[in-house]
Amino acid sequence: MPSTTLPALGVTETSGLFAPLLRELLTLLRALSEDDWHRPTMAGSWRVRDVAAHLLDGELRKIAVYRDRHMLPMDSPIESDRDLTAFVNQVNASGVSFATRLSPRLITDLLEVTGEWVADVLSALPPHAPSIFAVSWAGESQSENWMDTGREYTERWHHQAQIRDAVGAAALLTPAWFVPLLDISVRALPVAYAGTDAVRGTAVVLHVTGETVASYSLVRDADRWTVWRGAAVSPTTAIRVSCADVWRLLYNAFDAPEASARLEITGDVSLASPLLHARSVIV
Repeated sequence: MPSTTLPALGVTETSGLFAPLLRELLTLLRALSEDDWHRPTMAGSWRVRDVAAHLLDGELRKIAVYRDRHMLPMDSPIESDRDLTAFVNQVNASGVSFATRLSPRLITDLLEVTGEWVADVLSALPPHAPSIFAVSWAGESQSENWMDTGREYTERWHHQAQIRDAVGAAALLTPAWFVPLLDISVRALPVAYAGTDAVRGTAVVLHVTGETVASYSLVRDADRWTVWRGAAVSPTTAIRVSCADVWRLLYNAFDAPEASARLEITGDVSLASPLLHARSVIV
């Protein structure tokens, strides 16, 4: 059985990546022209300055909760995924709206300060202690700190990637950045495949190509799908996608038809369909 021979994903340590990722962001933002700050991005109606403002808002909220134990008040309880999505959308919109009064230089200078604070706060967390927030897109109702920290890493990486895409800067696709991103992001796959029935031992292999090369196997056990590191032998379905495209798929930059056009599929094509709807974000 593939699930007994492939290595488990295990813990993905990302806390040491926040400070260097912040340096990459600050270098990027300080090189932007005034026009660059107003360029549209793949993040819906958000411009470059809005994505940067969202990153700043996220840093401030993380510090408030994890350092100061200041929880954001809620108008109503969150009882479903729909409630959570609505709440996150409202919080994100209000943070970006507030930042319209801030200049690009001020946003950048504040990010330098808050980003360092966040890096310090996250590196001090006991990795296996329960996190304050669960990573719901990974199907978890309770997460450990290392997983929630990994989610925070993917947030900062993919929003920086949106800015890079908008201004024509190269994405951070080397293994040092991208393997941790993938190791956290593919934990969304069992959720995407949860409604897909298959016989025990069915394996769907995802091959990522390009600047970073990696493989992951989604294997059907008795009653669930589990992600493993590496490629299962003789999989039912094999999917190849470039690292430049896989992050766009998982982070809402493609719709299903466009994503489908970027995949090279062999074997049972129907088992590739759930991947098109996998998302490693709440919204």
